[in-house]
Amino acid sequence: MFTCRRAAYNPKDLLKLYVYGYLNGVRSSRKLAKQCLINKEVIWLVKDTTPKYRVIADFRKANVVALEHLFNHFVEYCIGLGLYGKTLITVDGTKLEA
Repeated sequence: MFTCRRAAYNPKDLLKLYVYGYLNGVRSSRKLAKQCLINKEVIWLVKDTTPKYRVIADFRKANVVALEHLFNHFVEYCIGLGLYGKTLITVDGTKLEA
């Protein structure tokens, strides 16, 4: 029996999508897939492809170590440029009644 399958998505596009999600606080594969349909920035970024949430999740799962190395190298690069320091920054989330 002959079955038609879609061409594989370019890993570079999936990586760009994952980095976009990381930088913009969109971690869910379903939300990233939705962004591929409605957000013009993301549509441009992934070259008008529309990966399903399962493709995005599988890409993330299959490349955990590589993604970890990528982000570690990115932090090292930023440190080298002087964009990142080793100072402690804290945020207080206390809510007070006005």
